[in-house]
Amino acid sequence: MDRVSESMLREFSTEHGISSLPEDKRFEHFAATITIGRHYSDSFDTDDVLVGAAAGIDSIAVIVNNNLITDVDGLDEVKDDQQWDVSFIFVQADRGAGFDASKISSIGFAVQDFFKDTPTLPRTAEVVDAAAIMSKLYDESVKFKPANPICRIYYVTTGTWTSDVTLEGRRQAVIADLSATNLFREVAFTPLGASEIQRLYRQRKNAVQSEFLFEQRLTIPEIDGVSQAYLGFLPFPELRKILVDDGGEIMGGLFYSNPRDWQEYNDVNDEIRQTLQSDAKGQFVLKNNGITIIAREIRPTGNKFVIEDYQIVNGCQTSHVLFGNTDKADKSVAVPVRLIGTQNESVINSIIRGTNRQTPVTEDQFFALEEFPKQLEQYFLAFQPTQRLYYERRSRQYDRSPEVERTRIITQSNVIKAFAAMFLDEAHRTTRNFSALKSKVGKDIFGKGHKKEPYYTASFAYYKLDYMLRNGKLDKKFKPARFHILLAMRLIGNKSTLPMMNSKDIDAYCKVLIDRLAGPESEAFITKASEIVEQVAKGNFDRDSIRTEPMTKGVISACQGVSV
Repeated sequence: MDRVSESMLREFSTEHGISSLPEDKRFEHFAATITIGRHYSDSFDTDDVLVGAAAGIDSIAVIVNNNLITDVDGLDEVKDDQQWDVSFIFVQADRGAGFDASKISSIGFAVQDFFKDTPTLPRTAEVVDAAAIMSKLYDESVKFKPANPICRIYYVTTGTWTSDVTLEGRRQAVIADLSATNLFREVAFTPLGASEIQRLYRQRKNAVQSEFLFEQRLTIPEIDGVSQAYLGFLPFPELRKILVDDGGEIMGGLFYSNPRDWQEYNDVNDEIRQTLQSDAKGQFVLKNNGITIIAREIRPTGNKFVIEDYQIVNGCQTSHVLFGNTDKADKSVAVPVRLIGTQNESVINSIIRGTNRQTPVTEDQFFALEEFPKQLEQYFLAFQPTQRLYYERRSRQYDRSPEVERTRIITQSNVIKAFAAMFLDEAHRTTRNFSALKSKVGKDIFGKGHKKEPYYTASFAYYKLDYMLRNGKLDKKFKPARFHILLAMRLIGNKSTLPMMNSKDIDAYCKVLIDRLAGPESEAFITKASEIVEQVAKGNFDRDSIRTEPMTKGVISACQGVSV
């Protein structure tokens, strides 16, 4: 491995707490992060995509409507969606200094075998789980929109891809064989050598930046809290430079602050698409409200603009429809654009509120999505270093902070799951019917008046449990039951009656749990909770047994009278 790649791998390993793993395993985690991360906007745990000693494949990711689905129950997240945009991503990581033609064929065969009803290759438990997701999706393939899934294959090495005739021939043969199955609307096989993985790693670490021509614009007069602001329109080829990465993929993380995710081709979005596909596409600028971009830095030089660390806070639907119809959206398609430069969080939040009123977004939703997480982020940071956590309020906001240990970063979805399991007794809903939990955001979760202590307590418990699982101090068989273990930790850790989330008594209640988790006996405490869960599960950690309401009730019952 070259020195630059080795240095990056070393930094990555330290940040993600995997330095104790063998180099080949660390490289698998590294390769999964930089490849799958191109297509999934949130942070993710690479343990959820690595597939063990599978033949020809090191990682598999299934992404449905920008949700990373890690088991069949995860499909509950999208079950009510009328349309599914699906991508399968396969990664083979090889530290070797060159590409191997035989490995290209092996990767292709392994991917084809994955989609067979009767596979010929042996499957690890992780591949079995991923294949179960795949089968479930194809069983309801009528929902595939805009067409069949995309299949993406990455072959990652520290060598150099030279488009050798033999290598290229094998790559094209894999693409042709998979395309011939008629299972996919697109098949991509991407070889990544040292220069490519270094570029992707730096891209992930650095603030997103784009350069484009903004000729048709007006400068908005000075506004308090805003460094620069412009109103105008961009021909789509220029807007596309803002939307896509170097590989031509739309950057999902651009829309993290948008209250509404991509809604697929509903009636409104389908109407936008019809305009683009008609002779009236030149009227697009008159028919569409356009997009609003907030950038932390804007550097204009004449008509050339460079924007850095930016978000599209309104226009998620427009952006995705335009990207999905790139072949129709030529320079005759102009898009209204508001470009605002500010680093003032209050201004940013007020703009998000003001530009997202055309479809219903309640005050509770705004508070839950903007105000409460902001308060929670500051509360997490107030703890001493050994107990400090980092609430990820903006997608990958800590990717450019090397001093932050990645294992201490808590995503919004994990905060919601941990809190619901530990304090709402809903451990069974954390993966199965998670949408039911999301519907409680703004009310029972992230509610106005809620104290921050229970959210931190649940997150700290999640972090400590994850540490034990990741470092082998607790058998990985417990991972499917980890949210039930969190519930057991509360029930045996503090026998007092659980106060209301907005009560001052919740502070003292949570302090008892935090002290246990931070104390010298924390691992024994967590182990005891896991033993209770194992007893209730009778050693069966199959998801159909674990992720049920009777299992949750069983844990609650088993914890009565038990204390540590």
